[in-house]
Amino acid sequence: MPLIELTAPAGALPPEIGNQVQRDLAAALLKWEGAPDTEFFRSLAWSHLREVPAGALITAADAEPRFRADVTVPQGALSDRRKAGLVAEVTEIVLRAAGLGRADALRVWVLVHEQPDGSWGAGGEIIRHADLVALAGGERGSDA
Repeated sequence: MPLIELTAPAGALPPEIGNQVQRDLAAALLKWEGAPDTEFFRSLAWSHLREVPAGALITAADAEPRFRADVTVPQGALSDRRKAGLVAEVTEIVLRAAGLGRADALRVWVLVHEQPDGSWGAGGEIIRHADLVALAGGERGSDA
């Protein structure tokens, strides 16, 4: 049950690719979590694009657009290796969507927030990481 929110300045991403970048980010998140690529798990991967006014996300050095991806996952869902892979892929997706190159990578920040087990609720229930692992196993088995 991952969540990814991309904060971007208005106009920094071409309007026609907004939904595509959201789907790409959600797919990358599922991949690095190790979740099966099924309709059920894709429906649980939420992606939110939050545009702020142009010039609202800058640094002390310049006013070039900056991007922040906040990723929320259940605690224990991502190993250090998976976090590194996720950060690299999310950065590449955002750079490509914004028409930027690798030299602009520091304009993209990816913040991984791990939600403590037992503190994520959905469908009126608490969802634990072990529940998701069991669901993933069942989803993999049903695709075989």
